[in-house]
Amino acid sequence: GGLGVWSDAYIGGSINLSGSTSGTATVAASAVAGTPTLTLPTTTGTVAIDGPAFSAYLNSVQVILNNVTTKITFDAEVFDTNSNFASSRFTPTVAGYYQITVATYWTAGTQTAQLSVYKNGAAFSYGPYLSGQGSAISTLVSMNGSTDYVEIYIYLTGTSTTLYANQTGTYFM
Repeated sequence: GGLGVWSDAYIGGSINLSGSTSGTATVAASAVAGTPTLTLPTTTGTVAIDGPAFSAYLNSVQVILNNVTTKITFDAEVFDTNSNFASSRFTPTVAGYYQITVATYWTAGTQTAQLSVYKNGAAFSYGPYLSGQGSAISTLVSMNGSTDYVEIYIYLTGTSTTLYANQTGTYFM
């Protein structure tokens, strides 16, 4: 959403940006001598305003072992706008920057845990070590739109525990 509010807006009197609530927008230059151009930083061709998005969660309990880095198996989706989430992995088909947000909640409070975002199979961003019954991380990841993917891992110290399986406790978006 949001494009409809820019309908018939003029920038410097020479560019007309019109749009609709259907999700489309048109940029047109006023009549001028020469060929009007629109230059966008490091991007040519079609520019995606809204890239793929998803929200997934743990629907089946998952045991997390002590002192073992474990991939979290997010097995249910709230939404997946372009079918880019599968097998607990997000692989967007549009190049860009993606905000990755993850939270976990577990059954016992004697652990310290750290969530990590992995990009292409390697650690990309570490969250803080947190004690208690949950952990979270949010980071921005540049993705190439073809082969880049992200997954979520957790490292736990203390005693093995079980992640809560519900949409509000353990999620990835």
